[in-house]
Amino acid sequence: MNDISPASRPLLEVRNLSKNFGPVEALKDLTMAVRAGEVVALAGDNGAGKTTLIKAISGVYQPSSGEILLKGKPVHFGSPQEARDQGIETIYQDLALADNLSIGANIFLGREPMRRAFGILPVLDRARMAEAAKKTMALLDFHVSRLDAPVSNFSGGQRQAVAIGRAVFWNAQILIMDEPTAALGVPEQRKVIALIHQLKAQGRGVIFISHNLQDIFAVADRIVVLRRGVQAGERRIVDTSHDEVVKLMVGG
Repeated sequence: MNDISPASRPLLEVRNLSKNFGPVEALKDLTMAVRAGEVVALAGDNGAGKTTLIKAISGVYQPSSGEILLKGKPVHFGSPQEARDQGIETIYQDLALADNLSIGANIFLGREPMRRAFGILPVLDRARMAEAAKKTMALLDFHVSRLDAPVSNFSGGQRQAVAIGRAVFWNAQILIMDEPTAALGVPEQRKVIALIHQLKAQGRGVIFISHNLQDIFAVADRIVVLRRGVQAGERRIVDTSHDEVVKLMVGG
């Protein structure tokens, strides 16, 4: 029997995925999976195919061949919004936050909740936005002194928490995190690593892209190494070492 129970089925599967840009093969025949409560790291030098892969998963690129499955069912995303609607959220390095707005306003950015003032006039439902900010930050066990402050006042780690909180509020089951600890000091890096452990504990799947092997070993369960668009290897973190990962990345 080949039946796989829903409980053991991966949240996300990528099967034999390839992406060509004209004659250039940016990704070739890649297969990987992410399970609930698991962090899978993507590692590789610049040009290895990491960005192409996450953009194919998140609906930015259409794969040239292969398939993507969510909870065992094939999916096709025509845009990043379609991927978000299915529970895949990508948090890029720039975080795409509106610096002049509060946490709540950033959570609802582009999807602002409205209420009727005096039963007639549509106005922003600021109370709902504030409550969402409070609950979401509490869920991540992340606390700031003023939820109504503009996010420009926050540190790098706190801003990462806001971006993660936005994804969690909209019920993302798969979070793709692109270099989330880059340009952060060591204490801030630790906060982001703690946030990712929170996501694992909530049963979400995380794809973690980083050049920092120390961070990868601190947070990931498995690592997929890419080299020139091809999967150079996959290892469980407990079964590998920094040296082995570097050898897979550079070849030989």
